[in-house]
Amino acid sequence: MAETTASVRRLSSADAKRCDLYSGPTVIAPPENMKAPCDANGTATRLERARKSIDETASDRATPEVEQPDPSSTDKFALAFDIDGVLLKGGKALPESIGAMKYINGDNPPYIFVTNGGGKTEEERCIDLSRQLQMEVSPGQFICGHTPMREMAEAYQTVLVVGGEGEKCRVVAEDYGFKDVVTPGDIIKSKHDTTPFRKLTEEEYRNSRDRNFDETTIDAIFVFADSRDWAGDQQIILDLLMSKNGRLGTRSETFDEGPPIYFSHNDIVWSTSHEHSRLGMGALRTSIEALYKELTGKELTTVAFGKPHLGTFGFATRLLREWRKETYGIDQPPATVYFVGDTPESDIRGTNEYNQISDTDWFSILVKTGVYRDNKTPQYPPRKVCEDVMEAVKFAVQRELGEDQWELVEIPFWSLQRKEWTQSDPVPMNPSDLSLVGRLSK
Repeated sequence: MAETTASVRRLSSADAKRCDLYSGPTVIAPPENMKAPCDANGTATRLERARKSIDETASDRATPEVEQPDPSSTDKFALAFDIDGVLLKGGKALPESIGAMKYINGDNPPYIFVTNGGGKTEEERCIDLSRQLQMEVSPGQFICGHTPMREMAEAYQTVLVVGGEGEKCRVVAEDYGFKDVVTPGDIIKSKHDTTPFRKLTEEEYRNSRDRNFDETTIDAIFVFADSRDWAGDQQIILDLLMSKNGRLGTRSETFDEGPPIYFSHNDIVWSTSHEHSRLGMGALRTSIEALYKELTGKELTTVAFGKPHLGTFGFATRLLREWRKETYGIDQPPATVYFVGDTPESDIRGTNEYNQISDTDWFSILVKTGVYRDNKTPQYPPRKVCEDVMEAVKFAVQRELGEDQWELVEIPFWSLQRKEWTQSDPVPMNPSDLSLVGRLSK
């Protein structure tokens, strides 16, 4: 059999302008000499590898078969989803999310996922989301908070990467092309009294790397994911920010010689399985800025990616257009993109502000399943408030295709295994076709 070459999907950010990645009132773009060319080929290869991994994972488990997209998908509109608080809560799918995905697959308006979360490779996040939503999610549809950071891999030689579980963020950074990645564990292993109240576990000690920090210059700090140890991570970050040129153990007299610090997003709170919202990376950023000012008397300049910064929405626009072209053959932008989120300060603010400069109508929808509270008026009001993601996608579809065009119905079918009539999961149908359901059940 002749060997075939798999087609490689190209990430739509290949033609992104770097200035698009940095926007918002508190975001400072790095100087031109620190920006690196985009590794589009490497990105595309990783995306294709992830797609194959998802296919292999799906074939090994018994999950409902999902019908592949119909090329006749509508070209009028598209959807974009936040994840935590919209589709998932505490790592589990919300009851409405699986049904919502099946609902939009009825006519297949293209959709993407834009999350401030991170701490894993995009490949791993897509595999997780595919399992949670019982459908295939391609990396070509997925942006997480630290995805744009890959374009800074050539700017710095040695970087401190903070956050996430175990060594996963080191893996992400190295996969992005960062040459020399240091973790807080490496620093604690070399000098255990760096963090007096944190001791490495046996596994952490084993995974942390030996090195001489007296001869190491750390050029930048990247907070890839939420910290698992605020006290220890803040101590190490502040040591570097107040150092002479990124050398641990030194102290600058002017407090303007430390390395720059980047955060993958700026969400103060986020939605988990807990009844109240939990503190996120934006809270850590605020804390570090306050501590730095208390210790040095100076303001700290930090850089944040993710929502609500407009560069992330520009990145999402290009990703969505590429996904529509490759999957549906639609080589033009949608007239409207409905963004479904749960956080007014990031999802809704970013959508509304990007809509002011975009040729496409970005329509903000706030759902109540995340950090939203009925008794609190959002500082950044959405154009539509919905109870959950199912109501949100039904609103978008019905607004575009007609108020009464779709209904969710269970289709009866004969089960050979049970030897009896049974019902399918709810699927969207045009009311004019409902007579067929009645005939099938007789």
